[in-house]
Amino acid sequence: MTDRSIASRRLILFSIIITSFINPFLGAAINIALPSISEEFSLGAVGMSWVSMAFLLSSAVFLVPLGKLADIRGRKKIFFIGNIIIAASSILCALSLSGSMLILLRAMQGIGSAMVFGTGIAIITSVYPPKERGKAIGVTVTSVYIGLSLAPFLGGILTQYLGWRSIFYVTVPFELLVIWITWRYIKEEWADAKGEKFDLSGSIIYLLSMSAFMFGFSRLPETSAIILVLVGILGLLGFGMLEMKVKFPIFNIRLFASNRLFAFSNLAALINYATTFAITFLLSLYLQYILGLSPRDAGFILITQPVMMAIVASISGRLSDRYDPRILASAGMGIITGGLIMLTFLTEHSSITYLSAILAIVGFGFGMFSSPNTNAIMGPVDRLYLGVASATVGTMRLTGQMMSMGIATLILQLFIGNRPISAQYAAEFMTSMRTTFVVFVILCIVGLFSSLARGRSARFS
Repeated sequence: MTDRSIASRRLILFSIIITSFINPFLGAAINIALPSISEEFSLGAVGMSWVSMAFLLSSAVFLVPLGKLADIRGRKKIFFIGNIIIAASSILCALSLSGSMLILLRAMQGIGSAMVFGTGIAIITSVYPPKERGKAIGVTVTSVYIGLSLAPFLGGILTQYLGWRSIFYVTVPFELLVIWITWRYIKEEWADAKGEKFDLSGSIIYLLSMSAFMFGFSRLPETSAIILVLVGILGLLGFGMLEMKVKFPIFNIRLFASNRLFAFSNLAALINYATTFAITFLLSLYLQYILGLSPRDAGFILITQPVMMAIVASISGRLSDRYDPRILASAGMGIITGGLIMLTFLTEHSSITYLSAILAIVGFGFGMFSSPNTNAIMGPVDRLYLGVASATVGTMRLTGQMMSMGIATLILQLFIGNRPISAQYAAEFMTSMRTTFVVFVILCIVGLFSSLARGRSARFS
């Protein structure tokens, strides 16, 4: 191994670490700035949620098709273009003149995120030999958790002292650095599926169906929204049947049909993200509107959950190599359920100490769940389908996050409508927040049974 090849690998890893930090940061930091954005653009509760959801929706629906396109056209090419899109959209987001413009640009940013997220781990897998790959992937995953951990805190400081637009400006220099490194030092394309025909019809059906389902879900209980949800479900069923027949599917449905451990582990991941992601969104509003905290102080409190998650995830990942991941992940989901139950008892007079303790419990449970569950998903998959399995993990994460925001937005709309959240509607907001956490508890219990139903891993049978 030459010094040049080692240096090249380190530059590639450095670039992917940066993007692995920026993507979750852009997704989570904006939550702490929503009250400021709402004040400037006169957005109601639903409009605020769409500033966050537009990013998640576009990331979720484009991840699988763009991941497959990267396998055919070249992962470096898609990674490079994705970073250009993120940099350009970040500048434009910061220059937004209206709420609608910001939401549209957040959707554009999500497409770039899908291109980067869908290729980063695959590039690392391509350039690092098996003996060094685990360490490289571990560092990359850690950078994701650090991005999530620092997002509320840094987002709060930036919003309070420099304004919400600075959240987007601050990422641009790092994106430009990644673009330069990719263009200058990454020469390979890693098009392992070169020559395969891209399933365009399947991609279109998937994009339209997923978009209809997610958008409709967020607009319930309107009649048009119910129709969109039904159309989305039917479209996804049709997509599944189509993918079983085509020679080169963009989403290998057979992995779910033939591998119970893979299927139930993915279902558990979907439910886990669906019950946890909106916690930050709701508590950000609670801390600022109900308790009257500044964005900086609210961010400082909300950092408790992801910091605990980052600490525990690294430990539970190592434990999952020695003990059955099903037991560890299920224990984690049980702890999350307990934390969600405690959140349902929040009032207008709850102490910061009580809330911080709950966030620590939820973070501990999430960290206990995430790494072992990912290990359970990837472990039984044939090497030929590792890329597909990795994209599936990402899709479950983003879809679950989108569903989480959709549930929260639906309940906010039922109790508050599209009126601005203020002290006048504090009682309605508290009712909607508690109702949302009750729904999350019920879903989490279902996820716990799904986690236990997956069966034992072959290594621990």
